[in-house]
Amino acid sequence: MAKLILTHEVTGLGTPGDVVEVKDGYARNYLLPRGLATTWSKGAEKQIAGIRKARKAREIATLEDAAAVRTQLQTQVFTIAAKAGASGRLFGAVTTSDIAEAVTAGGGPAIDKRKVEIGQPIKAIGDYQVQVRLHADVSAQIDVRVVPEA
Repeated sequence: MAKLILTHEVTGLGTPGDVVEVKDGYARNYLLPRGLATTWSKGAEKQIAGIRKARKAREIATLEDAAAVRTQLQTQVFTIAAKAGASGRLFGAVTTSDIAEAVTAGGGPAIDKRKVEIGQPIKAIGDYQVQVRLHADVSAQIDVRVVPEA
């Protein structure tokens, strides 16, 4: 078992600043290469306070605020213009940062790209539903429309 400090939110494992114990292979092959965690040490324990302070500044404070943001997000359709071929297939894919920018450009609140979860890669023109984690207990399903770039 490897003892790690999470630097990013990992669904089903924890939030930034949490100290977790995971199997060695999961740590070595997934968490550490992707930069989602760092190895635990006495010195690194001091960094946890800084990580938690930064997380508090970014996240939505209360459950009521998160519910209000969810209502606002779910009533809109956010449009993303992407380069596409004649068949409607995209040159590349729509990323979480593209979705976060589209929400901000569409008049929604600024959301962190790390809170956006895409179920299947978006690689074609069309309408999609994307999950956004707003709070530990609140998440929103937002509608994203991908259109060809003019």
